[in-house]
Amino acid sequence: MHPSKQWYFKTMFGPAKTRVFLGIERYLAKQTTKIVTLSQTQKNELSNIYKIAPGSKFEIVPLGFDLEKFEFRQEEKRQKFRQAYNISDDEIAIGIVGRLVPIKNHRLFLKALSLVMAKTRKQIRAFIIGDGEERQNIEMYAQSLGLAFNNENPAHKNVLTFTSWIKDIDVSNAGMDIIALTSNNEGTPVSLIEAQASGKPIVSTLIGGIEDIVIKNKTALLSPINDEQALAQNMLMLVEDAALRKSFSENGADFVRNKFSYRRLCSDMSALYNSLL
Repeated sequence: MHPSKQWYFKTMFGPAKTRVFLGIERYLAKQTTKIVTLSQTQKNELSNIYKIAPGSKFEIVPLGFDLEKFEFRQEEKRQKFRQAYNISDDEIAIGIVGRLVPIKNHRLFLKALSLVMAKTRKQIRAFIIGDGEERQNIEMYAQSLGLAFNNENPAHKNVLTFTSWIKDIDVSNAGMDIIALTSNNEGTPVSLIEAQASGKPIVSTLIGGIEDIVIKNKTALLSPINDEQALAQNMLMLVEDAALRKSFSENGADFVRNKFSYRRLCSDMSALYNSLL
């Protein structure tokens, strides 16, 4: 049985290398009984676009996680994070989690943030959680938009904070009111599963396997890639509407608990192996 990787041939590899990897995967597929994919989207891509193997050879087994740390002691963790970063009760905290690399498109996040701030009277704090090669460029872009920011210093209270990496992501998630993702491409972004387990509404670009891990308009508001106006409108909707945030929060927590728990994963894998035996 061959467990599938995430597939980014269109953005990660050149034509020559892509042909080599596709040849290897097609050869390996012929030697296997089943190929496990994480979602229907991934199965369609591997079977219909990349022609790795016939659709009948694939088995969909969604990811499974121990999500308990994201579900429990939420209020305690929320207060811990918000006190550490001096976030007032009336401030809406919006976070984006991930490597600071071009494919994550943090510029889109910042542009949408600047548009929202021009249209709302709500007090907003934004947090870029992560680090990487694009950090200096992202900081320069924030400056060009007039977004005051600080680097990893909780004592400073600016609109934008670069926190670098945070080990206890369950604590930072608890402190947020909205979680964003603005990538140009993704497979199955675990950060959004964890965000929903933490009961956080999502704004995201509609890419990759996103629709397999959220419920559109019930746990997440989705917009096209690089559409800053649409992303800003979705972000603004959640900023302005506390009842909508609460509804998305409840829907998301229930959704991932049922679909992405490690108990469900163990059950699915056991059933698959028993069927093969």
